[in-house]
Amino acid sequence: MKFYTDAELAVILDKKHIFRQISQVIDSLGVDGYVVGGYVRDIFLERPSNDIDVVIVSANPTDWEVGCGIKVATELSSQLGKKAHLSVFRNFGTAQVKYCGSEIEFVGARRESYSHDSRKPIVENGTLEDDQNRRDFTINAMAICLNSNRFGELVDPFDGLRDMEDRTIATPLDPDITFSDDPLRMMRCVRFATQLNFQIEPVTFDALCNNSERLKIISGERIADEFNKIMLCPHPSCGIVDLYRSGLLQLILPELVQLDLVETYNGRAHKNNFYHTLEVLENVVKTQQEAALPMADDKVLWLRWAALLHDIGKPKSKRWEPQTGWTFHNHNFIGAKMVPQIFRRMKLPLDTKMKYVQKLVDLHMRPIAIADEEVTDSAVRRLLNDAGDDVDDLMILCEADITSKNVARKQRFLDNFKMVREKIADLKERDYKRLLQPVIDGNEIMEMFGLSPCREVGVLKKTLKDAVLDNRVPNEREPLLQLLIETAGNMGLEQRQSDR
Repeated sequence: MKFYTDAELAVILDKKHIFRQISQVIDSLGVDGYVVGGYVRDIFLERPSNDIDVVIVSANPTDWEVGCGIKVATELSSQLGKKAHLSVFRNFGTAQVKYCGSEIEFVGARRESYSHDSRKPIVENGTLEDDQNRRDFTINAMAICLNSNRFGELVDPFDGLRDMEDRTIATPLDPDITFSDDPLRMMRCVRFATQLNFQIEPVTFDALCNNSERLKIISGERIADEFNKIMLCPHPSCGIVDLYRSGLLQLILPELVQLDLVETYNGRAHKNNFYHTLEVLENVVKTQQEAALPMADDKVLWLRWAALLHDIGKPKSKRWEPQTGWTFHNHNFIGAKMVPQIFRRMKLPLDTKMKYVQKLVDLHMRPIAIADEEVTDSAVRRLLNDAGDDVDDLMILCEADITSKNVARKQRFLDNFKMVREKIADLKERDYKRLLQPVIDGNEIMEMFGLSPCREVGVLKKTLKDAVLDNRVPNEREPLLQLLIETAGNMGLEQRQSDR
């Protein structure tokens, strides 16, 4: 963080020519204008930002009625010419100007009041003070004047600068009122703390706990959007722990909370699968960061989701077996079946993104099983066939899943994973993906034996595919044909006369 004087802030604003142009427009219209919120915060945090929010303050009630923010945006767009794109949202009294890579949002200063069953406020004309009072957090309530006679002057009534210096998230007014009025702010509170690596001020955190049930009036889409932003933070597990401690995670993802249960029987306990899951998530994030993957890449987010849900089936599969102790047989299969239910409830996409997460959850035990024994070509062929183009992501997840504190055991798994990766690379190089599908397909089988689509055709196809995957028969027509005829004969199927 860096402190600036008003004169230094004026110099910083001058680096974007748009601010002087806004200054000229608001002066000519006789209104006051302030850049507010995240853009101001990020100046002091030395973070890049192209999203600019400008509040327009007018003493003339008529300006509010016609939309003083819209009025300023329209005039600015007119002066900027063809390079500017104006969007007007008259129902909300806002307007946006896109210009040279920046998006400037204009709105009139307002004060708000809320009813208990809705986060949609009753809005009235207000002063700058009213507008700052309604802001979510002190670090987002700072404003810098854009009028020429006060250009660069900081207005910070809630000591947002001090909170930034202390790395603290706090609300401008009573946090219980702030969160009860708009419960989505609770998600934003955790998100900002996670993004910025700040602490939530104790009274503010108590208000999260006190008002967590209010989250129920927020739409799933908005909750999912904030949750995904937390998932994309440098250390998402910190945000998930804050959500858990405040009671919000219990409402958002109760299946994850159920992992935080350690049972002991006959003196033997299993590991805490909640904190194991967070460790796996952090391992995946670290791998992605080391690879310098672009955060805009969809797979960055959804691989993290796969890590978060990879053991979600364990509570349902947990059993005590006298010979082996605690077991979680088929938890990957159970977890994969739970993924669509979770995505549907959370209003997450049900398209290929969900199927990608479901696939990785389902397959995440396969490489571990391979690595725990001899790494055979046959097993790796099957893995490559089932994982397809996502096999590298699956390996990242599986390597992240090795959180054992037994150093020797962990190293043995990682060494075997290295062998699995080498065999995958070798098989890819030899274009096994193309060769994995037997050269005799289902249509030819049906024609040879005069069959319609039926169970017998599926059995014959599986026999050929298994033989190829296990390298018992080369993927060539004559040896596969011989195996097909022999297997069909054992099933009582006769080849059509014309095909003999």
